[in-house]
Amino acid sequence: MGVIMEVNLNEEDRYYLAKKRVEEIKGFYGNLTAFIGVNVVLIFVNLYTSPDHLWFFWPLMWWGVGVVFHGMKVFKIFPVLGKEWEERKIKELMEKEREGKNKWQ
Repeated sequence: MGVIMEVNLNEEDRYYLAKKRVEEIKGFYGNLTAFIGVNVVLIFVNLYTSPDHLWFFWPLMWWGVGVVFHGMKVFKIFPVLGKEWEERKIKELMEKEREGKNKWQ
């Protein structure tokens, strides 16, 4: 199953892939900026309106988990979320499908 495909990319393809990568990174930084800004406001609102009942940490925590996973995907720290894993899984499923069809023919 270890098929290695060599891909020769021209300048236009490399530009497209680099541009796509920059957009992914920009998207992450936009998410991070919104996370910080919104949560600063939520903390202020919570402490100003009801300091005896702290609820700001719930959106901070759950959105923070999302930001961490987004960052891990964008910066390829968590391989399960990466393109390489997707390609391997697609090939694996295609191979299983091919074997399944050949089994009954």
